[in-house]
Amino acid sequence: MDSLGPTDVILPCLDEAEALPYVLSRIPAGYRAIVVDNGSTDGSAEVAAALGALVVHEPRRGFGAACHAGLLAATADVVCFLDCDGSFDPEDLPKVADAVRAGQADLALGQRRPLTRDAWPPHARLANRLLARRIRSETGVRIRDLGPMRAARREELLALGIEDRRFGYPLEMVLKAAREGWRIAETDVPYAPRTGKSKVTGTVGGTVKAVRDMRRVWRAATR
Repeated sequence: MDSLGPTDVILPCLDEAEALPYVLSRIPAGYRAIVVDNGSTDGSAEVAAALGALVVHEPRRGFGAACHAGLLAATADVVCFLDCDGSFDPEDLPKVADAVRAGQADLALGQRRPLTRDAWPPHARLANRLLARRIRSETGVRIRDLGPMRAARREELLALGIEDRRFGYPLEMVLKAAREGWRIAETDVPYAPRTGKSKVTGTVGGTVKAVRDMRRVWRAATR
C-alpha cells in the first residue's frame, strides 16, 4: 500500500474554527488535509491555513459543492471524506481507507458507533436506518449506515459523475457506486458529540432538509 503514496482527506467546512485544531492535529501521517471552506464567517479558513492544511474556497453553498471542490483539488489516488466538526477521530481514517488502498473495496464507509447517547440524535439515527434499509432493498448492497467518513479512488469517483451539490451527495455516491458494481465495505468507527452547533443531524430542521435532498437524488437515480 505504501506504493500508492499519500491519501488526501477532504474536509467540508462551514464555521468549524473551534473544532479544527483538534481535527487537524489528529490527521495521520501519510494523509493530507484539504479543508474546503464553504463560506465560513468565523475564521475557519485562516485557522486551517495556520495549522498547515491546504485550504480551498467554495463559494457555492452546499455539502456536495464542498465535497466536489475538494475532490477536484485532491491529487492523491485515494481520497477520504470526513466531517471536520470533531465527531470523528481522524486517527481512525486508516480503518476505513486501508480497505481501498489494499484493493479490497472500491468504496469504504465508516459505520458510526456513538460513544454517547447525545452523539447521534434519535431522529437522525432513525432516518439513517430507514435509508440504509431502502438502499439494501433496492440495490442489494448491505450497508447499515450512510456514513460521512468514507474512502474511494479519486479518478473513479470523478467518473461516477455525481451531480448533487447539497446533502444528497453521499447518497448519490453510494447509489451510483452500487449501479456500477463497486465493492462497498463498512467498518465500525467511534462517533462522538460534535464540537459546536450542528447544522444537520443535531436539528430536526437540518435533518428534514437532508431527507428532502436525498429524496430528490433517489428519484433521479431510480427513475
